[in-house]
Amino acid sequence: MLEDIIQIDKNILIFLNSLGNEQWDPFWLVITNQIYWSPLFIFIFYLVIKSFGWKRGGFMILSMILLVAFSDQFTNLIKNSVQRLRPNNDPEIKHLLRTLITPQSFSFMSGHATTSTFFAVFVVLLLKDTYKYIYFILFFPLIFAYSRLYLGVHFPIDISVGIIIGITFAKGYSLLIKKIDKKLFT
Repeated sequence: MLEDIIQIDKNILIFLNSLGNEQWDPFWLVITNQIYWSPLFIFIFYLVIKSFGWKRGGFMILSMILLVAFSDQFTNLIKNSVQRLRPNNDPEIKHLLRTLITPQSFSFMSGHATTSTFFAVFVVLLLKDTYKYIYFILFFPLIFAYSRLYLGVHFPIDISVGIIIGITFAKGYSLLIKKIDKKLFT
């Protein structure tokens, strides 16, 4: 049963990855690089300061930085425990994939999907009462995660589990931060 799921996962990746072409490769290489998302993060920090002021906003921004650090370390722990090969390193399918980058770390679960979803959902939960269009930030983790499939460096299950974990962590973390915020700032 598990082998069947893994084979389906590989087949879906091969199909999705084969949809790419050289014309779109530079676009997806930019999308997958976190540095190019910096303007979005700066804009979010601006909205947080505008909504909460410098003191509370600074606390919220610090909590976002801690969120990213925790998520990164958690995904590394899972990757090193599970040790699933990345598609670009999987001898069974690597010759069938279009790969533009060749990371050597493990695949399960996607740190890009986990952390970007964790961040985006947390931001929505934090700012939804102030900015009705904040929900558009949820496109960020979806596009970011798809880039990993396009580039052949993650399997769909890696992405899906990362998104589920990101949502779960964001909800729990939001509750924790709101409790701390109440104690510190009321």
